[in-house]
Amino acid sequence: MKKLLQAEARRFANTVIWSLDGWRAAWATEKSLRQWTLVNGLNLVMAFALPLSRGERALVLALGLLVLAAELMNTALEEVVDWLSKDHDPRAKRAKDCGSAAVALTALAGGVAWLVILLG
Repeated sequence: MKKLLQAEARRFANTVIWSLDGWRAAWATEKSLRQWTLVNGLNLVMAFALPLSRGERALVLALGLLVLAAELMNTALEEVVDWLSKDHDPRAKRAKDCGSAAVALTALAGGVAWLVILLG
């Protein structure tokens, strides 16, 4: 049992390290990730500065984190597409555009949540 727990602890530690490596790599190369992180900081301040319910606060904070997750996935997709195809292939463009659209839709969901909360 002890060996199993040690192995799981090691696996978890590796997961944390690899995740931080991914964040650092994206942070260094993706201005949009840095911009969305700033937006998330403002989102956090607004979520606690305004008289929101716990559910509303949880919703807007979770959606903000999903925008960051979508941006990281888009970055990964772009990296793989660029690695696989140096040419300007229309399929590569579509794949990248779809990744960008996923980020935009996730951000739109966050904006809609704020609008419903503030206007409702």
